[in-house]
Amino acid sequence: MEGFLESALDVVLGRPAPGDAERRALRLFESVAATVPAYRAFLAEHGIDPAAVRGVDDFRALPLLTKDNYLRRYPLAQLCRGGELTGCDMIAVSSGSTGEPTFWPRSVADEFAVATRFEQVFHDSFAADQRPTLAVVCFALGTWVGGMYTASCCRHLAAKGYPITVITPGGDVEEILRVITALAPQFEQVVLLGYPPFLKGVVDTGLARGVPWPEYHVKLVLAGEVFSEEWRTLMGQRAGGSNPCFDSASLYGTADAGVLATETPLSVCIRRYLAQHPDAARELFGQSRLPTLAQYDPRSRLFETQGSTLLFTGDNGIPLIRYHIADTGGLTPFDGMLAFLADHGFDPIAEFEPRHQLRIRELPFVHVFGRSQFAVSYYGANIYPENVTVGLEQPAIAAWVTGKFVMESREDADRDRYLAIAVELAPGVAGSEQIRDAVAQSIVAQLRRLNSEFAHYTPPQCQLPRVTLHANADPEYFPPGVKHRYSR
Repeated sequence: MEGFLESALDVVLGRPAPGDAERRALRLFESVAATVPAYRAFLAEHGIDPAAVRGVDDFRALPLLTKDNYLRRYPLAQLCRGGELTGCDMIAVSSGSTGEPTFWPRSVADEFAVATRFEQVFHDSFAADQRPTLAVVCFALGTWVGGMYTASCCRHLAAKGYPITVITPGGDVEEILRVITALAPQFEQVVLLGYPPFLKGVVDTGLARGVPWPEYHVKLVLAGEVFSEEWRTLMGQRAGGSNPCFDSASLYGTADAGVLATETPLSVCIRRYLAQHPDAARELFGQSRLPTLAQYDPRSRLFETQGSTLLFTGDNGIPLIRYHIADTGGLTPFDGMLAFLADHGFDPIAEFEPRHQLRIRELPFVHVFGRSQFAVSYYGANIYPENVTVGLEQPAIAAWVTGKFVMESREDADRDRYLAIAVELAPGVAGSEQIRDAVAQSIVAQLRRLNSEFAHYTPPQCQLPRVTLHANADPEYFPPGVKHRYSR
């Protein structure tokens, strides 16, 4: 706690010395191997003597951890230091593909590394060290990780001396608008923290009711979704923002380890350039879609890649060494990013005023597209094919469909997010409005039953998917002879 409260952000986020991050990761490995029973057993199963792991090459040869080969194989306490849960003072929950919860214990000490990520955003993007700020936590509260963790980290910033006041209406739109209209005039700025489509709904509802968002100098902290720069621009216009690079920041966070990386004014500036230059974006990221682009501190969370999949190492209530999180993405060094952009005739640092250049951190970049499996992220909840399948297997539905479908998280013309599901009809079945509505109702019923994140994160009015029915072997969605993918 003293280290967090007394450390200047400029010192904490200074350019990492060569090899420093790897040395820290090695020390963490040694500690975990010595104190975490499950990890000792895991290494023994793989024939690894911890004492033989002495250098970076040895570290990078360690077997990867996954939920299946590690987290689900050992009792929860055995995954913690000393084989006990008593070293942790809080447990959060995330839902897996079957709706079965995964528990993530942590201590208050684990929160400080994550609080530094929030400090990076509040200081560098919002100048909240100088402005009385109302932080409105709009993530789901309860056992789910987002709301409680966010509230804790914001309170740590207040304890450090930031003039931040936290309020936690959670996902209740009426309560969010009530507390904002009552309290916002007493602060210089308001920060809304939540999932992008949910916060858009809050802003749009407020506009319809005459909420004077521009007067409140609204900033946004976002997580759980990849959104477009057009979406960021639209939100800035509706909330009264004046500088997209400083009005919002997205967090790359997980239930597994808190916040791993953050958008920064620099990364937003770069992403907005790449959004206007898709050829450069494709060259840099290797795909024709724009990922979240963030900066990370390798001394806190060391990223690696295996192919196009991200791995990370970090200390938590359950310490994770070379954890395969199943997110598709990649890494770019700070100097490498500037060199790439210079080759394309763009200097992002020159885009900032001298006083804002002080907020540029010489940290590496991580980009992330999302889950490499078939899950779709919607309002911060991972929607899994297994959940949708159950809806199509109900007796009243099964005779009409083959069980194949494609789900997508889309935006309509007004940039509102919705869950689209294309469903393949059984041979000889003609689609109808009655069948479509019945399929949608069956799917949403099973999503609510099986996926607690969906049930609690997604506003009720946004839960019903927009189902389209397609003929059997439809060439666009269900071409014959091709391995089927359940998401786009």
